Amino acid sequence: MQIQRTGLLLPSRERIREAAKRLFAERGYEATSTAAIARLAGTSESQLVKHFEGKQGLLEAIFQYSWEQIIPALDLALESVAEPREKFRLLVEMVLNFLAKDEDLRKLFLLEGRRVRGDGKHVVLVPGFLDFIQRVDGILQRIAEKGDLAIPSQALRSALMGALEGMLRDQILARTNNYPAAFTDADVRTICFLFFSAALRP
Repeated sequence: MQIQRTGLLLPSRERIREAAKRLFAERGYEATSTAAIARLAGTSESQLVKHFEGKQGLLEAIFQYSWEQIIPALDLALESVAEPREKFRLLVEMVLNFLAKDEDLRKLFLLEGRRVRGDGKHVVLVPGFLDFIQRVDGILQRIAEKGDLAIPSQALRSALMGALEGMLRDQILARTNNYPAAFTDADVRTICFLFFSAALRP
């Protein structure tokens, strides 16, 4: 069955990207062939290569497209909030809500995202992700400039992102592999904000 949206066939590039997202999430990046992606997209491998060069380019395109959907919405929402601490809370809520709406994307971000590939040196860091990091760092730096952070802002960002990614990844493993991770999305938020609060000066 080909990838469609509301009964209409998507353009070839979009079909390939959506087919790859689905198959990467279901089978994993390594186990998914370009032939299978092209077949699900209802196109040819030559079209896949034309648009994306190969699997690596496809994975990067999926991530970049996703960040291009998230960041404008983030920027619009954050403009209406003046206090940096509230900006940070809003940013976390919005990203978690975005991931909760798309299980395939959530799996890719958490299981295939910042993974070392190829010769052991390559990690997928698309411009959209780096733009997001810049926004997180900017908010935390503003908090630090007010003297409210007890640890360096980038260390806090890395610690919080690692904790969030770890908890969300464990939830996926609990659903698919019976991994012991009996906590909710609300628990994830609570722990993230507890960690954040612990890094603030009284």
